[in-house]
Amino acid sequence: MNHRVVVTGMGAITPIGNSVEEFFQNVKEGKCGIDFINSFDTEGYSVKLAAMVKDFDPKKYMDPKEAKRMDRFSQYAIAAAREAIEDSKLDLETLDKERLGVIVGSGIGGIENIEKEAKTLFEKGPRRVNPLFIPMIITNMAAGNIAIKYGAKGICTNIVTACATGSHSIGEAFRTIKHGYADVILAGGTEGSVTPLAVAGFSSLTALSTSTDPKRASIPFDKERDGFVMGEGAGILVLEDYEHALKRGAKIYAEVVGYGATGDAYHITAPSPDGEGGARAMKLAMNEAGITPKEVSYINAHGTSTPVNDKLETMAVKLALGEEAYNVPISSTKSMIGHLLGAAGAVEAIACIKAIDESFIPATIGLNVADEECDLDYVPNTGRKQKLSYVMSNSLGFGGHNATVVFKNMEV
Repeated sequence: MNHRVVVTGMGAITPIGNSVEEFFQNVKEGKCGIDFINSFDTEGYSVKLAAMVKDFDPKKYMDPKEAKRMDRFSQYAIAAAREAIEDSKLDLETLDKERLGVIVGSGIGGIENIEKEAKTLFEKGPRRVNPLFIPMIITNMAAGNIAIKYGAKGICTNIVTACATGSHSIGEAFRTIKHGYADVILAGGTEGSVTPLAVAGFSSLTALSTSTDPKRASIPFDKERDGFVMGEGAGILVLEDYEHALKRGAKIYAEVVGYGATGDAYHITAPSPDGEGGARAMKLAMNEAGITPKEVSYINAHGTSTPVNDKLETMAVKLALGEEAYNVPISSTKSMIGHLLGAAGAVEAIACIKAIDESFIPATIGLNVADEECDLDYVPNTGRKQKLSYVMSNSLGFGGHNATVVFKNMEV
């Protein structure tokens, strides 16, 4: 027997707000969260901009001693999980903890502490390396720390598929509940990646924008785009068995109805040249949802603002939706928050669910120069009020990892 899966809680830490409400209000206003990097000296760097989390105080979400034992990516995850749990109004005292799971991933994990402790090793020797170094940096510790904090004894795992991590985590959580292995799962992604080494590494890969104008740096689908902007933060969803949610009278935001996961088997960084892998993920998700391209109301694109990604994702949408691709509004919230890597798909899923909840399609801000190879409706600069039925979220990761998740309006 298959179980229906719904979203009953959400939490977010983002470059434009440290709560779901603040985040989506700023999405509706088209606010840009990109600014000059102030956490380290960018002298000698070709990249000067990033989308950083602002005014984040871990002590608001956890004990100071607890916070000191965590890298930022875990702190962000705990903060977003706390908001999601509170939003869901789950009664943790009566919940069957053996059927409460956590699937939260990170693309890079604790890179900030890797840099810090490598410096300690080289300057002061091996005995001075922090004894908590390993538990602070390994990518599974966001999930582990959430499970420990909330007593979740069901499935506890993390998925690492680079920029598709958040979407794969949500998709796998959906399948786990759908097939009866859990009642509730905290699912999503987190990243604390704006660090000297990470920015230098992506810069050397020539993946990042070298713009010095925050409003012309992350400009998905614009002809002048030149790379993505590093972002950071976390997004956590409470996914729940529909009957379980009904029984406790939970508020239901949306239903998860489809998930597609594919591999390009092509290149370590570039998508397959015809967009075929991404298209298959979209088709699989639509098939599981039992919908046709005509029923898709909105697509939140991966839309990284790199020349290759946006062109090939456009091709993928056309392959998946056929002529209907020209009738579906598509936008990239990365235009506002940059690319949150392992957290991207999770925060974008929240944008999709809030779009359903508030009947509002986010804009792609900064889209001023049309590109003949990107010729779909990318909702340039101004969002739209529109009732949405089925919303699709795409994520594509280095290594050829593709994920698509479909959310349904409960009123449909």
